[in-house]
Amino acid sequence: MHTTAAITINENADPDVTTDMLAFINTVVPWDDHFKHMEGNSAAHIKVSLFGPSEIIPLEKGALVLGTWQGIYFCEFDGPRDRRVQITVMPG
Repeated sequence: MHTTAAITINENADPDVTTDMLAFINTVVPWDDHFKHMEGNSAAHIKVSLFGPSEIIPLEKGALVLGTWQGIYFCEFDGPRDRRVQITVMPG
């Protein structure tokens, strides 16, 4: 629901994965790279486009169906800010 925050699914067992992901994405899309957007947060907008604003996760017997090592990440690229997350449950 936000243009500078994303949702993604990735490994959640080893905290070094998060560290590696942040280091890589900040190398690919550095915060200050002379972007023209007047608000100064173009890097956040680009990162959301790379990660995506939403995920579809199946439910089985009321529980999220994720792999053994998977976790859901809320990626805040321009914050901290107050954010809202919308969850929609669709019948199967």
